Amino acid sequence: MKKTLILAFMVITLTGCYKDDITPIVQEVKPELSIDNAVGIKLATVFVTNEVSMNVKTEMAGSVTIKIFDISNRVVSKEVVTVKQGDNILKVYTSALPSSAYRIGLFDSNGNRLGITDFNKIN
Repeated sequence: MKKTLILAFMVITLTGCYKDDITPIVQEVKPELSIDNAVGIKLATVFVTNEVSMNVKTEMAGSVTIKIFDISNRVVSKEVVTVKQGDNILKVYTSALPSSAYRIGLFDSNGNRLGITDFNKIN
């Protein structure tokens, strides 16, 4: 009984305590997320409520930084994500953002902008 309780506590602790703002998901690229260029960023829709799917396309595997800017061009969210070469479908959670216009940008490890797009957070 004691071992079962310890195991249950460990499972709950390890799986339920942390949720990223940007989460990779495994799926094929839908037409609304298709990017023709070798590098870029594209959201499934420009009108976002709590979450939106996003395609991050890169020429090389590695770390990229995804930043969300508010209307004053201040960074309101920033996350480093490891991506593979080509298409990477990610989920962006926006429930913590107030309703407004935002810009989301993709940057390489040297801070060079690889792509940028706009979206509107609505309730």
